[in-house]
Amino acid sequence: MHYLLIYDVSPDYLERRPEFRAAHLQHAWAAADRGELHLAGALADPVDTAVLLFEGDSPAVAESFAKADPYVLNGLVTQWRVRPWTTVVGERAATPAR
Repeated sequence: MHYLLIYDVSPDYLERRPEFRAAHLQHAWAAADRGELHLAGALADPVDTAVLLFEGDSPAVAESFAKADPYVLNGLVTQWRVRPWTTVVGERAATPAR
């Protein structure tokens, strides 16, 4: 099953990000190396939201990631939520439909 971790970021996110970016990226790449995180990044113009795509048996993998993310722990993320995503098209679709 796929899960979207959706971050709402603080108004000063771009100014504060450099201090925590290396730790955040290390955290993200570790999740990617474990096969949990497939894609992640901020939405642009304006940068007020980020979206991370996880795969797992439950939303716990995305929730655990958020709870340990330096961006969350240091207030760059003001709110987060995990949404199940029913993927139906593509090579990695969880429930392929034609």
